Amino acid sequence: MRLFALSLAAVLAFAGTSAAQTKSAGSTTPEVVRSTPASAKTAVPSKKVVVRKAAAAPTVQRGSSRSAAKQRTTPETLRAARYGGFAPAQPPGPPPPLDTVSPRSLSLISFNTKETLTVTYWSNGAYHRDALNQLNHFLRDSRDNALTEMDPLLFDVLWHTARIVGYGGSIEVLSAYRSPTTNAWLASVSRGVARDSQHMNGNAMDIRLPGVSVFKIRQAARSLQMGGVGYYPRSGFVHLDTGSIRYW
Repeated sequence: MRLFALSLAAVLAFAGTSAAQTKSAGSTTPEVVRSTPASAKTAVPSKKVVVRKAAAAPTVQRGSSRSAAKQRTTPETLRAARYGGFAPAQPPGPPPPLDTVSPRSLSLISFNTKETLTVTYWSNGAYHRDALNQLNHFLRDSRDNALTEMDPLLFDVLWHTARIVGYGGSIEVLSAYRSPTTNAWLASVSRGVARDSQHMNGNAMDIRLPGVSVFKIRQAARSLQMGGVGYYPRSGFVHLDTGSIRYW
């Protein structure tokens, strides 16, 4: 019995040593991989965002259709487009020599009323009040018969223009003084009428010299450099005024 007990103890001791050696050599138990806490996860590097600068907008060349569309529209350019005129360059050279001695007479015919007038408005270095009154009445607004004091310098512009082209006949007047009411009405029905027209100031006339081309009249009036000159070849007349020097 004692021998059996000793043998059993020896067997158990050998089995324990073998088990210890097997564990030290490598466990056959599969490795359990624990989940990594979220805080311990390696952050995924964000992709580098490359910001590309937008290409600069193309420069609009002067003279292009876009820049031309932005050009300021004036009553002169509007009337020029309406009636076929244009804005030419300044007249070359100095103004022509003017006759400052001879008496100044005008023969006029109204396009609207068919009235006629021949009058000497200046002589011996002075304007004649009586003649100026006749001209003020003749050049009245034919629509409502309103009249104003016309600028005497306007008669000089007309007289000198006729002299330069060698014209001595009757001058046809299409329009002279316009009351604010008449001018507003005309501006509402025609794009070619300026709302601030010089006609309302009594210093503008639209005229024809029968038998003389409007181009020749325009050139003569421009050469004087005494005010505004509007060129309307399609309608066959020239606008004269004593405002600032400008051409269209």
